[in-house]
Amino acid sequence: MASGKRILVVGAGATGGFFGGRLHQAGRDVTFLVRPRRAKLLAERGLRITGLGEETVLTPNLVEADRLTGPYDLVLFTVKAAGLEQAAADVAPAVGPRTLVLPVLNGMRHVDVLTARFGEERVLGGVAIVATTVDGSGDIRRLVDMQSLTYGARSESAPPELADVHALLSDAGFPTALAPDITSQMWAKWAFIASIGAVTALMRGTVGDVAGQPGGIAFADAVVAECAAVAEAAGHPVAAPALENARATVTEIGSPRAPSLYRDLTSGRPVEGEQIFGDLVDRAHALGVSVPLLELVRLNLRVYQSRLG
Repeated sequence: MASGKRILVVGAGATGGFFGGRLHQAGRDVTFLVRPRRAKLLAERGLRITGLGEETVLTPNLVEADRLTGPYDLVLFTVKAAGLEQAAADVAPAVGPRTLVLPVLNGMRHVDVLTARFGEERVLGGVAIVATTVDGSGDIRRLVDMQSLTYGARSESAPPELADVHALLSDAGFPTALAPDITSQMWAKWAFIASIGAVTALMRGTVGDVAGQPGGIAFADAVVAECAAVAEAAGHPVAAPALENARATVTEIGSPRAPSLYRDLTSGRPVEGEQIFGDLVDRAHALGVSVPLLELVRLNLRVYQSRLG
């Protein structure tokens, strides 16, 4: 483990709360950058990770934006897309010339935002796999025993601090991997979450609800094909095993599976429609790829979002 290194986790929600909590449990020097309301709750109740038989209560370091000082060695971005620009501004005092920024947001737009502010070499690519949610009490509730972090340099020239960051994140209670082509893995995840998100959001049902209806499997297959076509046109084709996994996942009859976007949608909460679908459709148009189903999902979610005000 790289000793003496400091980690700033931006956000303490379903993703940041879980991975930051595990890092804290493993003895890493972790601080969470949180909003006042979240800071108050965590100060009162602690950071709680529950579900699947776990009842963990942690008392990590918390900081609000106006009290943030730096630099940190690693800044782990886990905020929702809607809060990205503000979070990037808030975290600026924590980013020094040797700081690495690791975002694990969905899609690719966040990379453009963060590199514009912090520089191309400072911003890594990252993929987080985790099945958690924030429950009504504000606790991080595990839904499925599935968690991992994959990350790496987005260019051929890796920053020298990357080895220390890899050591810092490894052996902390979840699998990690340093990927030689992280951008392709980010595209593969994007294609997957857009596929399952489109199928469930547009049809307002779980994977099994859709697959069980006449035409449901053909519809899901067509969605996967559109997502894969955009990734391929962008120069990052989804590998055959990952593509087959996506197809199998979104066409499984009887499956109760539904992504966090669907849970937000059916609960009347804001959704990451533009981050997942708006940007993907824009890139498809720029690349000359026809994506009528994804366009329909984007429109559907824009109407939904506008009704939320």
